[in-house]
Amino acid sequence: MKVLVIGGGGREHAICVTLAKSPKVDKIWCAPGNGGIAQVAECVDIKATDIDGVVAFAKANQPDLVMVAPDDPLALGMVDALEAAGIRAFGPRKNAAVIEGSKSFAKDLMHKYNIPTAGYAVFEDSASAIAYIKEQGAPIVVKADGLALGKGVTVAMTEEDAIAAVKDAIDGGAFGGAGARVVIEEYLTGPEVSVLAFVDGKHLKTMPSAQDHKRAYDHDEGPNTGGMGAFSPSRFYTEDIAAQCMETIFKPTVAAMAAEGRPFKGVLYFGLMLTPKGPKVIEYNARFGDPETQAVLSRLDSDLYDIFNAVIDEKLEEIDIKWKDDAACCVVMASGGYPKAYEKGKVIIGLDDVTDSFVFHAGTSLKDGQIVTSGGRVLGVTATAPTLDEAIQKAYADVHKIHFDKAHFRTDIGIKKG
Repeated sequence: MKVLVIGGGGREHAICVTLAKSPKVDKIWCAPGNGGIAQVAECVDIKATDIDGVVAFAKANQPDLVMVAPDDPLALGMVDALEAAGIRAFGPRKNAAVIEGSKSFAKDLMHKYNIPTAGYAVFEDSASAIAYIKEQGAPIVVKADGLALGKGVTVAMTEEDAIAAVKDAIDGGAFGGAGARVVIEEYLTGPEVSVLAFVDGKHLKTMPSAQDHKRAYDHDEGPNTGGMGAFSPSRFYTEDIAAQCMETIFKPTVAAMAAEGRPFKGVLYFGLMLTPKGPKVIEYNARFGDPETQAVLSRLDSDLYDIFNAVIDEKLEEIDIKWKDDAACCVVMASGGYPKAYEKGKVIIGLDDVTDSFVFHAGTSLKDGQIVTSGGRVLGVTATAPTLDEAIQKAYADVHKIHFDKAHFRTDIGIKKG
């Protein structure tokens, strides 16, 4: 079977590597791919958001399945366009991907169907938003409504920071059209947990829990990023909490989307906060998270190609998905300065010295026979082991073997606090 994967980051590298393990898959393309993906797939020079280009390539090369991984092409309707051309595609259609593409849609959905989440209000003019912030006080959370590469969220500890975030988004155009509307939310406390689930429109099967580290620096300080590392399983997500989430959040969300005429098929990501009043939804993503995918798929013990087909055919209930008991830790090595300005083209050395981890490439390219940096998040060094502490230790041992100019990584991914 032939598969085309859309995207070019660490998540897509993990998907390609996992698909390559399937005895049914003998050819993988990835558009646009990266320097690491090129080792397991044929990279195709088509942008992930080029719907016409992807459809034309699929028509010409006839993949048995196209897996659309990133949020932007999903929100733009790439799955709809592929299906209209008679091509099997994995991922939510445009009208379901809106659960990530519009935070106000997601909040309104949760409010309508009594799915636990933070209190909120939606604004399109800064004056009203600022008045609301002054009324509510801080801490408070400001979110750009649309897709902002994981950087559109400000957890403001002061009213001044919240007001600045609103002005940046609405008046300053910091996130383009994505910030023309903002959602202002109640500040929640508690451990954060990510739970990804395969969903076929009616049924869902959850993956092992994970936790992502969004802040750029140790001790969860600095600006929000796309993710500086992840580990699986969460230290806090017990079987009792999982059962509670299934009944109050997971199943109701899938049912709500179906009831709205927007059946969700693909991977639905639940970003949760385990508050003193119970689990609440912080955000939904309409796809595999990054870097959670690198950690979670490292634990998969079933055929990913079979799972994708079961989702497309709405037969998820008929398959048994197995996971390894091992824990996993992914440490992101980023370009110095990320998530703000950073330099590209830095030669990466030491990749061949890695012994106990798998290095997923995120922002790399091949230049004159050398792997060089080409993005903000560069590598995801990922290790598995019988315990989480062992996996963390193995990942960091290999991180220290890899070098490029101005490389930056957090030293506390997965480390137990206190």
